[in-house]
Formats: sequence, C-alpha cells, structure tokens
Amino acid sequence: MQSVLDTIIWAADSPPVPASDNPIIQALTWGATHFIGLFNASGEALVGLATGILPTLIVLLTFMYAITTWVGEARMTRAVQWSARWAITRYTLMPIIAVIVLTNPMAYSFGIYLPERQKPAFYDSAVSFVHPVTAFFPHANAGEIFVWAGVSAGVLSIAPEKYPLLALLYFGTGIVVIFIRGIVTEWITKLLIRRQGLTAVFDEYDREFARASERFIEAKSTKKTGSSVSTEGAV
Repeated sequence: MQSVLDTIIWAADSPPVPASDNPIIQALTWGATHFIGLFNASGEALVGLATGILPTLIVLLTFMYAITTWVGEARMTRAVQWSARWAITRYTLMPIIAVIVLTNPMAYSFGIYLPERQKPAFYDSAVSFVHPVTAFFPHANAGEIFVWAGVSAGVLSIAPEKYPLLALLYFGTGIVVIFIRGIVTEWITKLLIRRQGLTAVFDEYDREFARASERFIEAKSTKKTGSSVSTEGAV
C-alpha cells in the first residue's frame, strides 16, 4: 500500500510529459481541446439572440399582425391598389407596405395588383428594400439582419449616439434607391418589350388585367349590396 502511495506522489511531483512532435497528434489534441468551444460559442450566441433581437422580432410581428387585423384585409388591399396607380407611390409606398406587412419573401406577392409590364420594376423595388427596412423593422427580413448589424457595428462601438441618425439615413436612402430602381427597371422593361416585338402580347395582358380588375370591383359591389339587403331584411 505504501509503495502505491509513493508512486502516486512521485507521479504528481514529476514534470508533465512534453507534447508530441507528431503533427497528427497535435492536430487531434487541438481538435479535442476546441471541439466543445464551438458549441459553447454557439450557446452564447443563442442566449444573446434570446435576450436581444428575438423578443423584438416577436413583438414587432405581433404588432404588425394586430394592425393588419384591425385595419382589415379589404382596407389594406385598397391601400395597395391606390398606391399602384402612380409611379412615385408604386415604387416607394407600395414596396414599403409590402415588405413591412408581409415581410420577405411574401412581399413580392403584392405584384398581383400590377400589370405584367410593371411587375419586374415592383419586384426590383421590393427586393432592394429588404435590407434598409431592417433598420427600424427587423422582423421584415430577420434572416438577413446581419447586413444591418454589420453596417451599424462600427457606429455603435465608436459613437452610439449616432445610431438613430444612421438608421434614419439608411432607411431614407433605401427609399430613394428603390424609387430610382423602379423607374429605371420599368423603362428597361418597356424598351425590351418593344425591341423583342412583344408589344401586342403585353397589350393583351393589360386588357386581361383591366377585365380582371373590373370583375373584382363588380364582385365587391355585389357582395356589398347583398350584405345591405340582408341587413335591411333582418331589420
């Protein structure tokens, strides 16, 4: 028994065994040492998200759903159709509403309210706004919020008081850019339609779109009239 204790004491007092010079052994040792570190860092990142951006995203999503429910789908649809009439609102207000309310990528479905020749320009405007919108509405494109986080990281570390100004400039510049892109893309689309001899085809698309819009208005009017008649009958 005493000899076993003496051996243990000698082993404890002896210097550590030097690391192997074999690069394979060194690589395995390094991998074993840092393997758990990867998961520790991932866990810390998850905790940071759970106590940082995730509650903000959940509250914003709930807030937007509440507004949509309160305003109503019919009023929201009319607002989008109204904004589609003129170029200045079609490529500013319409993509802003689409991205904030429907978020990315469902925002592009608002193109259903536009003729075929204007859909590429609307898509270009909407897809170009999914990053600037995260400055104030991160829920609209939560999967790519790292873009805004990277843009604002330097300002937050050097001059945090300038963060609101940066967010406002980022958002405002995005609106200007999507308007320019919408106008330019619409002009390019018209140019390509003429060059490829598709004017008659797109004119037919426009007529079909007009007929569909008229049917939609008639159906809405019929439904409204039927509801009024039912109410009067009940009274």
